[in-house]
Amino acid sequence: MKVSWKTVLLWSLPFLVIGFFLWQSFLTPSNNDLNNNVASSRMTYGRFLEYLDMGWVKRVDLYDNGHTAIVEALGPELGNRVQKIRVELPPNAPELITKLRKAQIDIDAHPIKDNNAIWNLLGNVFFPIVFLGGLVLLFRRSGNASGGPGQAMSFGKSKALFQMEAKTGIVFNDVAGVDEAKEEFEEVVTFLKQPDSFTAVGAKIPKGVLLVGPPGTGKTLLAKAIAGEASVPFFSISGSEFVEMFVGVGASRVRDLFKKAKENAPCIVFIDEIDAVGRQRGTGVGGGNDEREQTLNQLLTEMDGFEGNTGVIVIAATNRADILDSALLRPGRFDRQVSVDVPDLNGRLAILKVHTKNKKMASNVSIKTIARRTPGFSGADLANLLNEAAILTVRRQKDAISINEVDASIDRVVAGMEGTPLTNSKSKRLIAYHEVGHAIVGTLLEDHDEVQKVTLIPRGQAKGLTWFIPGDDQSLVSRAQIKARIMGALGGRAAEEVVFGSTEVTTGASNDLQQVTSMARQMVTRFGMSSIGPLSLESEDSNPFLGRGMNSSSEYSDEVAIKIDRQVYQIVSECHEKVLRIIEDNRVVIDRLVDLLIEEETIDGEVLAQIISEYTSIPQKQAYIKLI
Repeated sequence: MKVSWKTVLLWSLPFLVIGFFLWQSFLTPSNNDLNNNVASSRMTYGRFLEYLDMGWVKRVDLYDNGHTAIVEALGPELGNRVQKIRVELPPNAPELITKLRKAQIDIDAHPIKDNNAIWNLLGNVFFPIVFLGGLVLLFRRSGNASGGPGQAMSFGKSKALFQMEAKTGIVFNDVAGVDEAKEEFEEVVTFLKQPDSFTAVGAKIPKGVLLVGPPGTGKTLLAKAIAGEASVPFFSISGSEFVEMFVGVGASRVRDLFKKAKENAPCIVFIDEIDAVGRQRGTGVGGGNDEREQTLNQLLTEMDGFEGNTGVIVIAATNRADILDSALLRPGRFDRQVSVDVPDLNGRLAILKVHTKNKKMASNVSIKTIARRTPGFSGADLANLLNEAAILTVRRQKDAISINEVDASIDRVVAGMEGTPLTNSKSKRLIAYHEVGHAIVGTLLEDHDEVQKVTLIPRGQAKGLTWFIPGDDQSLVSRAQIKARIMGALGGRAAEEVVFGSTEVTTGASNDLQQVTSMARQMVTRFGMSSIGPLSLESEDSNPFLGRGMNSSSEYSDEVAIKIDRQVYQIVSECHEKVLRIIEDNRVVIDRLVDLLIEEETIDGEVLAQIISEYTSIPQKQAYIKLI
């Protein structure tokens, strides 16, 4: 930021003046004569009167309103030479002056230098001037920041970023993995560029498009692409910028935003995180927020009120569509809701191709393999993954990103930073049996995911990890696949029981058991995969305004609850018995794998499958069920 010499002078002038007055007040002594007229000794007032009676006092200088005197005396007690003596005088001694005059002693009074006048001038005149000057300067600076003079008090003005032709550097070709959403917005851009082709057949473009999806899936990136593609004015603002501590400011900013938008129509208004201002009205413990509700009411009116907003297309983004007000979601306001979900395998592949354009990748890196290893990753997660791999490549002093850096980055993103390798032989062997138990059960079960690798390198809170490669589609999962996952999760505990005995099992399977219980309970209460029948006894819905889970009251009787507990126990018990048999039947290959794992610390999935195939046949993995 460039600062002119006038601004520096204006800001420094008050401090220079204040410093001058302080120098005058503090550095200039109030009693210069008293400080310079140093007395050689002190004397009591009574002794001073005796000297006066004896005629030894020659001169008296009074200071401090007559409370202090410097006396020049001459006498035998003083060696017959004149000396200066300091005397503290009592406050009420009117007879002293009379005695001094009768004795014809030279008297001189020195008044105190009065600094109160300076401080009175400073407080009554100078400080108000400086304060008013500072306010004027603040208003002028605020006015310049908001677009012109006179805007310093414009709390109700919109803070939206306005661009006549938004040049974000991002177009639709830079957005991958959300093809359906791109089609919706390509239609919006086409309408803005060629409105006649739509109006000729009586078509109307939606007034509002709501982007809904988890964080990091590319909602804001899509808005930037729209701004880059459309040659129309573009307004962008966050939902939280409408709300202030001042009553009525949010509604005023909404009015000002749409007023500017109508003046530049046709145009696009992008509101990010609209849930900050668009929550349901009248909800929550103790009622709603009046200021936020006023802002929402104004937004509803501007989008589809009495006057309408022809030519203004509102695009909003949120990851909490469940808490938005129903009036905001009705046709005429947000006509369309575009879901931007976590990408599938093909979507991840397209996103990785975009993010690897500016990355130097080694020739042995397969983007498809990375896409297969990252199920559930959003676009932001994939971008972060490749950035971590690039940083690790520089740290290892390599010229290009290899598959080893990518694998290490995936492990770090998913499980955390790498910890210190285990040195205790007993603990290391126990963890090795635990992880091999997971791996061999997952490998020998037909409906389980393939094993990617097994490692004893600690990450996060885990002392060892077994990685699986999920199938392409996770939206539909069969009963056999859920039971296979339950059995795979029980493989670690079962291996501990078979090898070390039931008395030596550890707490390492605590997280596994939580997953097992959760999957088994969902089979019974949500998916209808038990003898109770095809009933959904529990749901994921909860009131977000009362707190997640606060209103999760059971919708079934105590008798049904007992049946649910029995079914969950039966499912887990049956899976546990099958897993114990698998571990016992394959004890030889398990021991071999444990010795290899302790030596190498990491076994790749292909090596694991090859060793297991020498002792038993590995079933062909079935493809996941896909929508037709």
